[in-house]
Amino acid sequence: MTEAEDATRPAPVGAEEPGPLAAEERKIPGALLRYRALAWITGVWLLALCFELIAAYGFGVEGLSWIAVAHGWIYFVYLLMTMDLAVRVRWPVARTLGTLIAGTIPFLSFYVEHIRTKQVKEQFGLS
Repeated sequence: MTEAEDATRPAPVGAEEPGPLAAEERKIPGALLRYRALAWITGVWLLALCFELIAAYGFGVEGLSWIAVAHGWIYFVYLLMTMDLAVRVRWPVARTLGTLIAGTIPFLSFYVEHIRTKQVKEQFGLS
């Protein structure tokens, strides 16, 4: 068979190239993993920030102000990873904003991460 004939012959069933949606869905597990990691890291640093504030204002301990800076940068990365996941799984605006704000309230990022992970896994059949 010539090259021209081979190019016009239909591809066998199952050998079709995935559409843009299928290609995008393959990226969801990675985005979910990044979101989960940053949710936990942000939550831990937020707790450290709370302890730093208690130590500074309650006991006069100085020299721990770098914790606030670290949490700020980590929270920024959390925002990026959350937006990445939200765009990929097409969350509504309210769900996205609620998830973004969860990194500012102690312990809430752990709970919201659990709920969002469960939702995404069920929606996309991930295990």
